[in-house]
Amino acid sequence: MLSGNLLWVLSGTMLLGIAAGITGTFSFLQKQSLVGDAAAHAALPGIALAFLLTGQKELPILMLGAGITSALSVYCIQWIVSFSKMKADAAIGLVLTVFFGVGVVFLTVVNRSPLGNQSGLNNFIFGKAATMTKADLMWLFISATIIIVVSLLLYKEWKLLIFDPVYAKGIGLPIEALKATLTVLIVMTIVTGIQAVGVILMSALLIIPAASAKLWTKKLSTMLILSAAIGGIAGITGTFISAIRTGLSTGPIIVLVAAGIFFLSYFISPTGQISKYRRKMQFRKQGDVG
Repeated sequence: MLSGNLLWVLSGTMLLGIAAGITGTFSFLQKQSLVGDAAAHAALPGIALAFLLTGQKELPILMLGAGITSALSVYCIQWIVSFSKMKADAAIGLVLTVFFGVGVVFLTVVNRSPLGNQSGLNNFIFGKAATMTKADLMWLFISATIIIVVSLLLYKEWKLLIFDPVYAKGIGLPIEALKATLTVLIVMTIVTGIQAVGVILMSALLIIPAASAKLWTKKLSTMLILSAAIGGIAGITGTFISAIRTGLSTGPIIVLVAAGIFFLSYFISPTGQISKYRRKMQFRKQGDVG
């Protein structure tokens, strides 16, 4: 029998996976996936600094710190690309390593402080959903619900922005505001999931479900549903395995489950390797007959 707390945790990580699948799809199609990776790594210094300044491990405070440094990292990437000759991939790599390095330094300072052993901040690196309290889960539920609702409300606008930005601008849509809103939701998704999945692997939960869904369909609405389902399945399955195998971090297990779904899709989806091989063999047979 599953305990009541475990059921809450499973429900929370499933909802997180759904939210990550939806925002990750828009991010993936907008080609902002690597920006999300940098923002996820940049959350670590915000978490550690928030704890150093307050001495409290209250999730809202840590989420605020993570959100500030994650948003700052995205701004830094945009600033570097706009005001230098550095390309986006190089700017992302630079910002990611610098912010994460600063985070490791801050985390070392926390661990050496009198409250370091009780802080539990190391769980934020790879995630540990089992350590989440009901208050933490309530924050997760609220944040994930907001992310899902806002994403669905802006579905039509983001669809135009992704597939026909010229037309979207022509009919008067606020392009920059829509891009900024998407960035905010990506950061919010990362901040929401860092305790369950961890700062290092949270970006994978944004990317893998969307990449898997893309192998099955080219229709955005179907892709969103599939990505949300894959994210939810990965979240609940990875958390359950982590819970029954004491000592395993949640984040890596969730990502491994998502990766397993991706590789399965890579082979058996309509655009997968098995389908390609079958079409190739049919083409050869037609050629031989001709």
